[in-house]
Amino acid sequence: MKEFMLIFRMDLETAAAQPTQEQLDRYMADWMQWIGSIAERDLLADGGNHLAKTGCVLRKGSVHQSLYSADHESVAGYILIRSRDTAEAVEIASRCPILNGDGTSVEVRELAAPGRA
Repeated sequence: MKEFMLIFRMDLETAAAQPTQEQLDRYMADWMQWIGSIAERDLLADGGNHLAKTGCVLRKGSVHQSLYSADHESVAGYILIRSRDTAEAVEIASRCPILNGDGTSVEVRELAAPGRA
């Protein structure tokens, strides 16, 4: 089995893109069910977390006191999973409830073996 990182991006900036409390409660219930289904199949690897909505970006000689975003999407969190190949990892990621929101995405990245990138 290989390990993959699922990187969750969402619009953390635009007020209209933020879920209501009711939506958030539903998203969390769906999220827990999805994560549980991955864990039940022993495909959830150690590692992963939600990230704070604040941070900074360093670029040659400067520090920007904001998150990196593209089209208002910033990294909101990640998990590590195990799967046979990229196709299976994409299939697992395709059921992620974060994809039900506006301005959201899931990036699937295979972890490189130590010493290889």
